[in-house]
Formats: sequence, structure tokens, C-alpha cells
Amino acid sequence: MLRHAAVLIALLTAAPLAQAGNISADKGGVSTAGKAQSPAALRSAELDSLFGQLQSAEASKSKTIEEKIWANWSRSDSVTAELLLGQASRALAAQEYDAALAMLDELLKAAPDFAEAWNRRATLYFQMRRYDQSLADIDKVLELEPRHFGALAGRGMIYMALKKPNEALAAYREALTMNPHMEGVIEAVKRLEKDRPDI
Repeated sequence: MLRHAAVLIALLTAAPLAQAGNISADKGGVSTAGKAQSPAALRSAELDSLFGQLQSAEASKSKTIEEKIWANWSRSDSVTAELLLGQASRALAAQEYDAALAMLDELLKAAPDFAEAWNRRATLYFQMRRYDQSLADIDKVLELEPRHFGALAGRGMIYMALKKPNEALAAYREALTMNPHMEGVIEAVKRLEKDRPDI
């Protein structure tokens, strides 16, 4: 495992786990006036607003915005999918990896467009040191949600574990373009840049 991996794992999983089983209906200030929109369209509009706020937020306010983004990613049109994601997240936190994997596999069969389910399974595979499978799931997350800073940071962690620091630095830098307030990632970039001033 890479140095400081525990800090980064906490960064990438604390917010989603806090949301598990407690999905918020907060719309982050997005107006729902006028023509009725689908839940997916409302979530998309909310994300656009939240990411705009995140880019210009002061550090003291960024955590609240980040938590709202994680809450948004944890929502689905299916209440069952949300519940299963929460159960899998709790199993993951308890290191009940077989149970978590079984639930996430089932969830992804039923809801293959649920980006956060792919992200949780990528996190699980990382913790199981199944790095190739984790990277494949991260690719799927980013296909569905290109701004997923958690998945991008996770890609950096995997490349560090695989002793590919140049690739890790690129992934971490991309994560920071989406969320410039990730302290663990900022520190990882500083360490890598110190060792590689030419990159």
C-alpha cells in the first residue's frame, strides 16, 4: 500500500459512508420552479451548480459543498439501488469484502449506469489489492461522471501502489482540477512534484 493511503482512503470514503442510509434530498440551491424535470435531470443540474460553487469556494466552505456532491452521487432513481449502495458501503467499512462485493455486483447488474456503485466497487477492489479491476471500474465511473474527483484520486492511489509515480501525479492533478480542496491529494502532489520537478 502506498504511503498515506489510509489518509486518502478516509478522504475518498468518509463522505459517501456518512451518506449511506441517509440520502439527502437537499438540492443545493437548484431551482425546481417552472417545468417539471426528471429526478436525473434535477441531479445533473444540482451537480453543475455544486461544481461551480466548489471551484470558487473558500477552503472553509468547500467541505460542505463536497459532501453535497457525494450525496448527489449516492442518489438514484431507484430507492432499492440507494439502499443496496448504503448496505455495500457499510460492509466495505467493516471490511466484509465478500459481502460488499456480492452486493455491488448485484447492484451493477441492475443499475449499470449508477456511477457511484462503480466507484464503490473500485474502492473495494483497491482495498483488496485487485488493482487492474479497480482501474477498470474507475474507467467506467469516469465514462459516466467525468468530474468524479474521488475516482480520479483513487486512480492516483493505485498508480502509487503500482510504483508508477508519473501516472499517479497526472491522476492527482486531474482530480484537483475538479476539486481543488482535497488536502490529502494536494499533499500527495507536493511530495511527487518535489521528487519530479521537471514534470
